[in-house]
Amino acid sequence: MKTDFTEQTGIAYPIIMAPMFLVSNEAMIQSAIQTGIMGVFPTLNYRKQDELDALIKRLHLFKSEKKGSFGVNLIVQKTNPLYSSHLQICVENKVPFYITSLGSPREVIEAARSYGAKVYCDVTNITHAKKCAQLGCDGFIAVGQGAGGHAGPYAQTVLIPALRKHFHTIPVIAAGGIATGDGIAAMMALGAAGVSIGTRYIVSYEAKVSDEYKNSVLNSGMDNIVMTERLSGTPCNIINTPYAKKIGFKQNWLEKWLSNNSRTKKYFKMLVQYKGLQALEQAIKPGNYKTLWTAGQTVELVDDILSCDEITARLIKETYQSVENLNNKFKS
Repeated sequence: MKTDFTEQTGIAYPIIMAPMFLVSNEAMIQSAIQTGIMGVFPTLNYRKQDELDALIKRLHLFKSEKKGSFGVNLIVQKTNPLYSSHLQICVENKVPFYITSLGSPREVIEAARSYGAKVYCDVTNITHAKKCAQLGCDGFIAVGQGAGGHAGPYAQTVLIPALRKHFHTIPVIAAGGIATGDGIAAMMALGAAGVSIGTRYIVSYEAKVSDEYKNSVLNSGMDNIVMTERLSGTPCNIINTPYAKKIGFKQNWLEKWLSNNSRTKKYFKMLVQYKGLQALEQAIKPGNYKTLWTAGQTVELVDDILSCDEITARLIKETYQSVENLNNKFKS
């Protein structure tokens, strides 16, 4: 499948295995590389000294002469205390692909240009996309309604055509609401150059999260996904578990004031994100009652546990079949 995205990155298929906090791991990224897609992981999954550097070096060795590639997701907000050190490690190791989230991508774009890496920026609206385009990003990750984790307010049927309308030459990757080949084909029809898929890969053998988490994905429907402000201060989609209901989904008046006050917002957001990180880290472990699990509305479409290789192969096969079915409808 040739698109602007595959041409830029040299991969075989325009699919990103989305970066998932505390879920993405080395085995999953290796599967992506092996099967010809792009595997991206959050650098914050590797917070111990030297482990990020060692992982990137291993992935470079694994990538040699394979059809796929890998990249990193960097939280570029000032509230990320590891941002600068992680960016330096990634640049020194010449990571080929970046996705930036929650802040200005200027520094990442400038660093990537020094050796030819590509930078795609998470965007949820035209205003943010315009700022990223002016800084010279290589593409957009259009984060729409229903995405797992941090999600946007707009449907992909509006967001993707709007981005294509305003930025004719910048490739758009659809993120949110995609778990099947039909979904991939639909996003391509809207003008996307590729898709980013996360929730489907949570329920894989390689994902080292608890069976409770995986079973919750399998047993949930789209109505079970709710948006919370309690984990990072930024709206985030999670599964509506009893514990999630107990702690609530909205910040109280004091938390909102601390989040918006010019003197306190940086430090308070750091505290909120740290506490959220700790809660999510505990939640993925077996038997933990603090069941805070991120997932997207595509839980509705996930019915089985497969290997990452099998998931990707199914997605590709379904996409070709979907396009063929559509062509047959038009012929008739």
